[in-house]
Formats: sequence, structure tokens, C-alpha cells
Amino acid sequence: MSTSTGAAVMSHRPDPAAVWLGILLRQFPELHQELAPGRGTRPLDAVRSGRPTAPAAPIRLFISDTIRDITDGVVELEEAVTEKLRIPRPPRGTVEQRLARLIGLLDEVAARPILAEHVRGEARRMARRCSLALGDAESPVRVGGRCPHCDSVSLRVFPHRETVLCVNPGCRCAEAECGCRTDAAHRHSWVRADWQRLAEATDGDLAELTAAQDAEGPAEVLSAACDTEGVSR
Repeated sequence: MSTSTGAAVMSHRPDPAAVWLGILLRQFPELHQELAPGRGTRPLDAVRSGRPTAPAAPIRLFISDTIRDITDGVVELEEAVTEKLRIPRPPRGTVEQRLARLIGLLDEVAARPILAEHVRGEARRMARRCSLALGDAESPVRVGGRCPHCDSVSLRVFPHRETVLCVNPGCRCAEAECGCRTDAAHRHSWVRADWQRLAEATDGDLAELTAAQDAEGPAEVLSAACDTEGVSR
């Protein structure tokens, strides 16, 4: 990782792409551990015998699908980045090696806003899928402003879903057909495309919503940022 990228990662608001790539780099090897012998595979001797024995544990198809999806995604992302930056096509490598190379290119990527947003989005998507496959729960981030429906300070950003929710169970709106009138579990929500309108309606800060989206929580993000330091210098 270049010096300037490392500085960005360790700043108060870490570079989102570096954080998501760092989380993915840290967690991806854990997917393979989930598929290790004894964790959901049928004993080899039972397979050879041909006896109709039940597997020791369910085969983790979701894990293997996630590994394949992330592997393809990382290869495609690195190839797209090198093409846009007009640098030589990357050599073959493991997912971890490719992620480290991508982190090392983030300074150049940052100079191209459209490419930077694409890298951030793809890195976030893959990190999200990896975390969900490993059973991690999504932590909401509290933001300022009051819900335009119930006027309570109950707005939370759910980063993986790129959605703001009002977590007040008593929140009700004036829309006659809204589910909040008939479903106690209903929560009013705003997807990312609606955040500008939400910020205007609540006198909130759009930058705060975006920052909360880019970071799942101060402790986790700074921890992930520290994990990426020294990956590729």
C-alpha cells in the first residue's frame, strides 16, 4: 500500500474502498476454513463404500457459491481497474494476492471518481456477502435528525442494505395504504436514492448518512483499517 493510501486508511474517515477491501482480505480465508474436512462434508470411507449414509453435516453450498462469486468478482474488478488505468493486465494470483494489488492501486483509482465509486461498490458488495456467509450480523449506525413520520430520533443506517430505517416500533405515517397501519413489524425505510430527500425533510446531514453507510461502525471500521495497514507497501 502506498504511503498516502495508508494515511487515508488511518484517517478519521477511512477510505471506504480500502476498508471494504481490507475486510474482504481478512475474512475471505475464513470461507475456506468453513469448507475444511469435517465441517459439513461426508466421510470419505462412507462415500467409497456406497452405503446410503447421511452426511455428518449439511454441505455448505452457500459457502461454496460465495467463494466462487467473490473469486470471479475480484478477478473481474482487478481486470477492470487495470484496463481503466491503462496498466498491464494483472498476472494470475490468489484472491488474497489480487486484493492486495487492488489496495495498492487505490491512490490512482481515487483520481477517477467514476472508477473509485465502482471499486467502492463492488468491494462493499463482496465484503457484505462474505460477512453474511460467515454469519456476521449487520450493525446499524445511528444518525442525527428526526423521523419525518414520528418525529423521534430513531433513524438508523443499515450499511449492508444501503437503507435508512426508523427503528421506533410505534412509528406511524399518514399514508392510508402504508403497512405501518396493519403490520406491527413494519419499519419505514429510505433507500440510498431517497437520502437527499430524507435529509431535506429532516434537516439532516446527507454527508453524515453517506459516512455512516461507508462505515459499519467506528470500532469495526478502524479495526478493519488497521488490518489493512502493511498489506502491500
